[in-house]
Amino acid sequence: MSEKTEKTRCGIVAIAGRPNAGKSTLLNALVGSKLAIVTPKAQTTRSPLRGIQVSGGSQIIYVDTPGIFQAPQKFEQAMVESAWGQAADADAVLQVVDASRKKFDDDLAIAERLQGLKCRKILVLNKVDKVNKPALLDLTLHLNQSGVFSEVFMVSAEKGDGVEELGNWLGEEMPEGPWLYPEDQMSDAPLRMLAAEITRERLFLRLREELPYALTVQTESWEEQKNGSVKINQ
Repeated sequence: MSEKTEKTRCGIVAIAGRPNAGKSTLLNALVGSKLAIVTPKAQTTRSPLRGIQVSGGSQIIYVDTPGIFQAPQKFEQAMVESAWGQAADADAVLQVVDASRKKFDDDLAIAERLQGLKCRKILVLNKVDKVNKPALLDLTLHLNQSGVFSEVFMVSAEKGDGVEELGNWLGEEMPEGPWLYPEDQMSDAPLRMLAAEITRERLFLRLREELPYALTVQTESWEEQKNGSVKINQ
């Protein structure tokens, strides 16, 4: 076994929380690239998406999960259960909370269910740039009353505030082990899938109220150009 392998760390971190808490924005900020699509619509993320960050000698594999809420439809229920399944298999879970909201009953319910998981749980208060400091302290005490979280981080995923500190801390906490992906790889998702997701994001943002959630995007052709760009027909 090489010296590099003996000193490396690698772990899986699930990013969980209610819809529109900023989970996908946080994933993009941590990885440093646009991987997950972001729209104001709940359940924009339909299936787990993995983003990969290298922090020192650690490789952190983030899993962006669908939003967790009381889903009325079977399709939505399946996405919520998928999120819980990804959280249960992770080395650590980041519960992302939109700190600018007024009510946090849903967030407390998620925290209570996280107690049953064996992995480490970290509370990430997002959008802290929109909340004053005394309110943030009260919110931290309120959400951490169960003692489920080992750490609390305050970030603005959109602006990047506090994101580097979170990534560095996670890198130090990952279990020892070999990396699972090449050093320069940022996701395990095929490029065609990422391209289709970007198109779906644009449709979500443009069509607004009349947009059916059953919308899917299919890549019909994928042609690499001589200049290195890609021509896509969808």
